[in-house]
Amino acid sequence: MDTWESLRAECLTCQGCSLAETRTNVVFGDGAEDAEILFIGEGPGQHEDEQGKPFVGRAGKLLDDMLEMVNLDRTKVYIANIVKCRPPQNRDPLNVEQDACIDWLRRQTALLRPKIIVCLGRIAAKSIIKKDYRITAEHGQWFEKNGVQMTAIYHPAALLRDVSKRPDTFEDMKSILAKAKELCEHTEF
Repeated sequence: MDTWESLRAECLTCQGCSLAETRTNVVFGDGAEDAEILFIGEGPGQHEDEQGKPFVGRAGKLLDDMLEMVNLDRTKVYIANIVKCRPPQNRDPLNVEQDACIDWLRRQTALLRPKIIVCLGRIAAKSIIKKDYRITAEHGQWFEKNGVQMTAIYHPAALLRDVSKRPDTFEDMKSILAKAKELCEHTEF
């Protein structure tokens, strides 16, 4: 049976795909190891690769601000990615890379046992919620899988590029807060 320490140690030595050859650091995940809310992005960028932590660049700062708007912060949630190593030039992770890495996320999720999963962007939503997920049409909608409530919002990097999506995302964040108040037992708001 996994523990956080054993899983992290194993993940940090992963050579499961070619991304291991170009990474600076494995970006395992960050946050409360008993969090009831799990945020999942697609993969680390340059700043994340350098620091070994998810969402620490400009998109991470925006995510922090979004969480703060609904009385959440990084210490109350867990943040992870589909792939744990940075794809070159921040390109989308290839299917073969996602397939090689997804078991790490499954094992993290099994340890965490979240009540809510929030996918950050289309790639995470397609991997976690459903293969034909359409972020523009379905962001903010709730899905239930294996007793876990799931939704997706625009990726913070997309919100940096297109500020017109921010009002929709604020509404999605309010919906996440409402769902968290309904389902989460030990998270304070």
